[in-house]
Amino acid sequence: MSDVKISIIGAGSAVFSLNLIRDLVLTLNLEGSTISLMDINEERLNAVYSLGNKYISEANVKFNIEKTTNRRESLKGADFVINTALAAGHDKLREGWEIAKKYGYRFGGSFHVMHDEAFWINFYQFKLFDSILKDILEVCPDAWYVQLANPVLAGITYLSRKYRKVKIVGLCHGFTGVYHLAEVLGLKKEEISFQIPGVNHFVWLTHFYYKRENALPILDEWIKKEATTYWKKCYSSCDLGPKAIDLYKKFGVFPIGDTCTPGGGSWPWWYHVNEEIEKRWNEDPKTWWENYFMYGKRRVEELINLSQDASARVSNHFPLEKSNEIIVPLIESIACDVPRILQVNIQNSNNFVPGIPSNFEVEIPAFVNKRGIQGIETEGLPKPLTIYAIRDRVAPVEVELEAYESKNKELLVELLMMDPWTKSRELAINFLEDILSLPHHEDMRKYYK
Repeated sequence: MSDVKISIIGAGSAVFSLNLIRDLVLTLNLEGSTISLMDINEERLNAVYSLGNKYISEANVKFNIEKTTNRRESLKGADFVINTALAAGHDKLREGWEIAKKYGYRFGGSFHVMHDEAFWINFYQFKLFDSILKDILEVCPDAWYVQLANPVLAGITYLSRKYRKVKIVGLCHGFTGVYHLAEVLGLKKEEISFQIPGVNHFVWLTHFYYKRENALPILDEWIKKEATTYWKKCYSSCDLGPKAIDLYKKFGVFPIGDTCTPGGGSWPWWYHVNEEIEKRWNEDPKTWWENYFMYGKRRVEELINLSQDASARVSNHFPLEKSNEIIVPLIESIACDVPRILQVNIQNSNNFVPGIPSNFEVEIPAFVNKRGIQGIETEGLPKPLTIYAIRDRVAPVEVELEAYESKNKELLVELLMMDPWTKSRELAINFLEDILSLPHHEDMRKYYK
């Protein structure tokens, strides 16, 4: 029996929390652990707590599950702190998008405006991250901080530099797009191996093997013979759509997961110049985002209703089978000394991805066991992609972090000037003022002087 305590900050994210609980109850090494659910939204917190208790009961395993709206209470005795919280909700994000559209901003390579890592959302996330890490240092300094909340790229970069005494790692499920690729190619998941280096939301399949043989020729054959048929039935902005294949042909490595989809900012911008070009590439990020928000809202409503139905079996909705998420495998590897290679987001301290600064976040494979997380050096990305990573991901994040740390409003203008859809400095200034003038951004308005 395990005595591990796992604190989940933002546990009202019902689908995520139940997936985590499902993976825990299916991991015998962690039976007996304590799951501490923390959220300031009591309705959603209560729903997850109720569903979690039901699920544990139906699985016939022993876990201690608790709930609280007090973060420091949840952190007491924690061995792992999982942050999935969003400090500024989707309503504030979409309100900013509507203003941006009036200034001519489009989905497509606009990471700090037309993306869910918009600068007016990241501001509140950075403040949240700071407050959590300060609490960890005071309440549970030996705990691992596991960040799932966006922005992972900017967040892990910022926190790893500032809080050197805390054990920090970021996780993102985007890399599991390789399993979707394998499925479409007809390959068994358990017989593939791969390497997917880069920075978060900009990761590329550089090595791909099936039964120990190079699997890229299988992908090439699928593109030649089956891709066109597949595109007729796949959704817009698909991770295996025409745009992804075109990028693969250009660079010789495959964009995985959110790298070129709306979830990662729809990189690069030139596939999104206008609706005619988007149609040519089967791209429709606007509809993609609408479906994303609609799905999330519907799932929350379904789970709240499920939590209120005493007769319903949770396992009928969340079958007793493990997900592709690696949060629980990471916890098990560290807490129970089960060695694994896992995809993680950490600082590029040992040149794990050549060409990326050493004090910047990278997403790489790592060896994980009781000793912790040891990054594995990769060959990195082809030089053109390394240059794009520096220009489109590293440089803007550095400007944003400097703006935040120095409270420099002018640097926010410089950040906007790096966006592909900013046509003039005057436009950037006016757009920024419109965002800051929104009533609920008073804190941000006072912060940036």
